[in-house]
Amino acid sequence: MNSIVNQTVAVVDYDMGNLRSVAQAVIHETQDKRVHAVISADLAPARAAHRVRLPRQRARGVGRGERAGSAFPLAGQGPAARKPLSGVCIGMQMVLTPSAEGRTADAAPGLGLIAGEVLRFGLAGRKAPDGSRYKVPHMGWNRVFQSRPHPLWQGVADGAWFYFVHSYFASPRNPAHAAGETEYGARFASAVARDNIFATQFHPEKSADQGLALYRNFLDWNP
Repeated sequence: MNSIVNQTVAVVDYDMGNLRSVAQAVIHETQDKRVHAVISADLAPARAAHRVRLPRQRARGVGRGERAGSAFPLAGQGPAARKPLSGVCIGMQMVLTPSAEGRTADAAPGLGLIAGEVLRFGLAGRKAPDGSRYKVPHMGWNRVFQSRPHPLWQGVADGAWFYFVHSYFASPRNPAHAAGETEYGARFASAVARDNIFATQFHPEKSADQGLALYRNFLDWNP
């Protein structure tokens, strides 16, 4: 029997995420399985769901308020530590601790599920190997090199191309928490993983077959 039969995936609505594209990707990969994808601003479905996806938002800490902050520490404690949790783009950055993005008096801190920083690209005036100037945000297709084996990489080629849109990147304190790396001025962690958490700086929902493979693997993953 399929391990994900009759399970629920919660895509958390914290006011500013790319909910529709993430939900559509989840639905696409659950058409032949009895998995129910739910978009919810209510914490109860997120807590009750078997799997949770934290989509990107325009500015980390802005609009998130207490909602995600109160929901996602559950993903790292007690029985819920076995619940698969995935973040996308700034959703990935949110699983870390402090951030350079949105650092204002009322900016919410990261969730602290993986120790590390979120930093802005410092590429002003620098040129890429082809002679063009690096642009921030980093936008477009780039390669992701797998730092270590992980169940979510199954069927995904090492060095596969994924789609990025970001001005900030994650720097996990423990290098072992980097699951994938990408080159843009320097190598940075484009995927992080620890225990029941796997998060990506790139957008699987915009990355064609390789991204859909990650979603399939997430639905089958039992950390």
